[in-house]
Formats: sequence, structure tokens, C-alpha cells
Amino acid sequence: MEFGWNEEQQARYDEVLAATRAAFPAPPDGGFYSRKDWLRLGEIGMLGACLPQEHGGRGLGALDTARVVEAVGRGCLDTGLVFAAAAHTFACAVPIAEFGSEPVRRRLLPELAAGRLIAGNAMTEPDAGSDSSRLTVTATAVDGGYLLNGTKSFVSNGPAADVYVTYGTVNPKAGFLGVTGFVVERGADGLVVGQPYEKMGMLSCPAGAITFEDCFVPEEQVLGGVGAGAAIFQHSMGWERACLFALYVGLLDRLVEQCVAHARERRQFGRRIGEFQSVSNRVADIKLRLESARLLLYRACWSMDRGESSVLEIALSKLAVSEGVLASAADAVRVFGGRGYLREDGIEAVLRDAVPSTIFSGTSDIQRQLIVKEIGL
Repeated sequence: MEFGWNEEQQARYDEVLAATRAAFPAPPDGGFYSRKDWLRLGEIGMLGACLPQEHGGRGLGALDTARVVEAVGRGCLDTGLVFAAAAHTFACAVPIAEFGSEPVRRRLLPELAAGRLIAGNAMTEPDAGSDSSRLTVTATAVDGGYLLNGTKSFVSNGPAADVYVTYGTVNPKAGFLGVTGFVVERGADGLVVGQPYEKMGMLSCPAGAITFEDCFVPEEQVLGGVGAGAAIFQHSMGWERACLFALYVGLLDRLVEQCVAHARERRQFGRRIGEFQSVSNRVADIKLRLESARLLLYRACWSMDRGESSVLEIALSKLAVSEGVLASAADAVRVFGGRGYLREDGIEAVLRDAVPSTIFSGTSDIQRQLIVKEIGL
């Protein structure tokens, strides 16, 4: 097994990390990201990392794409922005690139890769979260396309998005075989965009509900054909569960650096606090979780690039990263003590941003169910 990076890969990581730190030198100000922020991510190359070169992307595989996301996650202090960009790419741009019609790909992908458009993934519904086979949004065939009706909730980027990738059922009795994917553009008649939710973390990423009221979608904006929606969604979730979570690997790299620096500088009882095992052991545990999660994530992406069935590897990776970052963020608060509870050092923000990682893209319990199914239990 080869654990090193070639010169091109390492140079790309270093370049993206340096560009990210230069573009986003300060912590977020508490508001939503701006269009200027989004264009910067396009310039850095994150938004189009895995998209085809002929449509404005960089044409990278899953592993190299994850390294780009990891570098941005490490260099940018605004985790909500990085999450929003990753959701835009893996849950929206990837399905369009792989299953969209050629006119839709030509028109939208260069804009999505450059950051001139923002995309939102609209799958979750008020009564269909983990059980995504029971969608109540309907798609009724009419001349030239489909009419969508119903509500989607927890649409990341929803209030800001220009384009939505959404899913509805053409036949409620067919279960997941009736689910179909659609590309809906903002401004379409019958599309109602809700107000941003008040959330615990990821504060710079606006999320909200969208409602379809006889919203017409042209036939060319169907993804992959009628009834292919469930398979398309699961494909995009593979990319999201693997590559999106690389941002948390980058965040954990930064967190280790912060904890080590603080434990060296902070003194209590006449000693550096890093000399107390109760502190140093926590830092060691954070580093252990980081490296374990990193290797599982790299293996999942490597498996994807080989074209293998990667359900087990991706579920293990997603579970390790999300649970690892949550436990590590809580440990970091305790390493920093009272300062960890204050906003000045950004440690409490890491904890708030870590909590949803165990929920979105399939909860930790869903990942455990996928794991035991794959190993034959």
C-alpha cells in the first residue's frame, strides 16, 4: 500500500491550502456567506474539483477531490461556508454532471463550477428524513414535462440557491422505484422559497424549506430518466459521505494545532497544562481519531476511484469522521477550559458545527445499519 502523495498531489494540496488561508483570513462574522465568498471558492477550485473539464471543472477523482476539500476545511475558519460548498458540489453538481441532459450540463455546470450559481439539494421532507423512500412530493406528467407539488425541508443553501436538485415520486405505490430526480431553477413558476432556519451551527450556511405549487419542470430537466431518482440520490450520497466529510478531516488538523499550541502556552500550578496527563491524553485522543478517520476516508475514496462497490468503506468513513469530530470538539472545549466556552478562540463554534455531522448525509445510526448489512449481520 502506498501512503504517500506524488508531487502533483502534494503541490495541489499546498496551493489550495495557501489560497484558502489568503482568501479567508478571518473567522466568520456571524452572517450568511456572500456571493463574493462563493466566487472565491470557485477560483480556488473547490466547487468544480470533480466536475468534467469540458464543463469548467478540474476532472479530479474522489481521492484527489477529497484532498482539495480537506485543504479548504483546514484553511477556512468558516466551516458553514465549506459545508455549503461541498453540499453544492456533491449533492447537486455531481448528479447534474453524471445524469443531466446535455443541454442542462452545458448551461449549468460551468456556472456551478465557477461559483456564479449556487445549488441546493432538496430531498428531505418534514415526514421523510432517514426514510427517503416515502416522499410525499409528487411529480405529475403533463405536456412537455412535470408538475411538482409538495414541500422539502432542510435544504442547505435553499434560501440563497439559484438551482435545486430535487426528488419527487411519479408513482407513490412504487416506493423508491417511483422516485425521480429533477433540476429546478429559481424563478420557476410555483416555486416558493422559505426563510432561513435558526440553527445551532453552520451559521453561515442558510438552510430552509422550499415548496412546489404546480411547479412546472421541463422534460429535459429530468435526471437520468423516470424512476431513476433513488439510485441517483444514493450515488450522490456516496460522493457526499466520502468527499464532503474531508472538510472535517481538515478541521481536525486545525483543531490539533490549536490544542497543542494552547497546551504549550497555558500555565496552571506553575506548569504548562500540556504536562498534565488529563490534558495531554485528550490531545492524543483527538490526534488518534483524526488519523483513524483520515485513513478510512482515503480508503473509501480510493475504492470509489477503482469503481468498486464502496458502501461499507463509505459508511465506515462517514461514521468515523462524524463521531470523531464530535468527540474531539468536546475534548477541545475541555482542553481550553473557560476559554473554550467563549467565542473568541472559535472552539465552541467547532463543537456546534460538529453536531450536525452525525445527522446529515445519513445519521450515524443509519451508517451502522449499512455496516452490519454489508458484513452479513
